[in-house]
Amino acid sequence: MSEEGQKDNGQAEAPAKKRSVRGVMSVLGALAVLLGGGWFLYHHFVGQYYEETDDAYLRADDVTVSPKVGGYVAQVLVKENQDVKAGQPLVRIDARDYDAQAEQYQAQIEVAKANADAVRAQIDEQQSTVAQMRAQLASARDSAAFSKREVERYAPLVEIGAENAEALATRRNQADQSARQVAAQQAALDNAEKRIASLQAQVRQAEAQSGSSRAQLKTAEVNLESTQPIASVAGRIGDLTVRLGQFVQPGTRLMSIVPLDTLYIAANFKETQIGRMRVGQPVEIKVDALPGLKLRGHVDSLAPGTGAQFSLLPPQNATGNFTKIVQRVPVRIAIDAGPETRRVLVPGLSLKVEVDTTNAKDAVQQIREHEEARK
Repeated sequence: MSEEGQKDNGQAEAPAKKRSVRGVMSVLGALAVLLGGGWFLYHHFVGQYYEETDDAYLRADDVTVSPKVGGYVAQVLVKENQDVKAGQPLVRIDARDYDAQAEQYQAQIEVAKANADAVRAQIDEQQSTVAQMRAQLASARDSAAFSKREVERYAPLVEIGAENAEALATRRNQADQSARQVAAQQAALDNAEKRIASLQAQVRQAEAQSGSSRAQLKTAEVNLESTQPIASVAGRIGDLTVRLGQFVQPGTRLMSIVPLDTLYIAANFKETQIGRMRVGQPVEIKVDALPGLKLRGHVDSLAPGTGAQFSLLPPQNATGNFTKIVQRVPVRIAIDAGPETRRVLVPGLSLKVEVDTTNAKDAVQQIREHEEARK
């Protein structure tokens, strides 16, 4: 083919290639417009109501196990990562000292009881003595009354000379002796009755000592029972630090119990994401450790402040070098999963959560309208 023919053929193919490129670009442009429009429509009607964060972690309110009493560890009854039930014994501390204390207080109770019984026996004996003295006092009063009547009977006889004065003097002397005898018997009776009151006070004192010993015995029994700490909740043993033969003090950290049945998610959302968030809204959960697995949950509660407000040193923004930082609000999310799924979840795992706030899509507008109505 001549050079002129090749040139004419090349010039004919160029417009065809341009038209082909324009067609492809037009299709791609239309597709981009459709995709962009679809994304805009999805975001406007659906997507903007889904709030997402990857600042989320599994949590569990673990329980720290500490002894109430001190002593040497005689036996460790559990192992690391072992599942335990509520009420299951965990550790046994040497209880001999506390057992001896309990026996000592029990002996003190018995001694106080014996003392009270002995004093009660004395009271019974003293009451018999009091009854005898009362009889003697009654007899002395009768004798005194008789002697007084004799004096009254002899006095007129002496005046008329029917009896001599010596007989009247003798009877007056007998009357005086009888009166003194009545006074002596009355004093003895009073002392005997006071002795009963004193003995009754001793009984009350012995009973008080018995009550004090009983209270001490209860304390000793509680301490004795505390030598074997038990699991307050069901869960899994973690951070087991106690060792056989170790001397532990009250409050020493022995281990932790993680209640895996009560796992929850602590998700930290930006402050710009919580305006429509409400308790009960559905949540989709993705676990980093379990790729491809999607769990369901719901919003359980929202914190009453940002994370910064509950930090050890809350920020003080009234300074000259203030820089605005988007704050995060902790949101507690409950996991709606069965026991088989919970078994593979452990506290501390990283998560990605997405909250569906569609049911509160008009919340911000309603708040705005309410505020405008108040003006």
